[in-house]
Amino acid sequence: MMSLANEASTEITVGRVESIPMGEGKRFEIGKQSIAIFRLRDGGLYAVQAQCPHQQGPLEEGITGSCTVICPMHSWKFNLATGACLNDASHCLRTYPVREENGWLVLTVES
Repeated sequence: MMSLANEASTEITVGRVESIPMGEGKRFEIGKQSIAIFRLRDGGLYAVQAQCPHQQGPLEEGITGSCTVICPMHSWKFNLATGACLNDASHCLRTYPVREENGWLVLTVES
C-alpha cells in the first residue's frame, strides 16, 4: 500500500457526494493523477488510483462490495481501504484520504 503519510499534501474539493451513486465509483482527474472515488452502499468513501496495476483497467467501472472493488477487465480484486490486491500480493493500489464535508467530497493529494 502506498500512502501520503510523509509527503506534502493538499486538500481538494472535487464534487458533491451525491454525484457518485451508492455502490459505484467515479473517476476524477487531479493534475496528472487519475483517481477513482467509491461510495459504498454503507456510505463509506474510498479513493484509489483509477487504473488497475494489472492491465490498466478502469477501476471506477468495477463491481464494489464489502470494502472491495473488482476490476472489470480481468476480475482482480482490491481492498479499497488498504489498496492490497487479493489476487497477487505483489500488486497494490495507491490510496488517498477522502472524506465528506457538508455534502462535498474532499480529497487529499500530493502537493
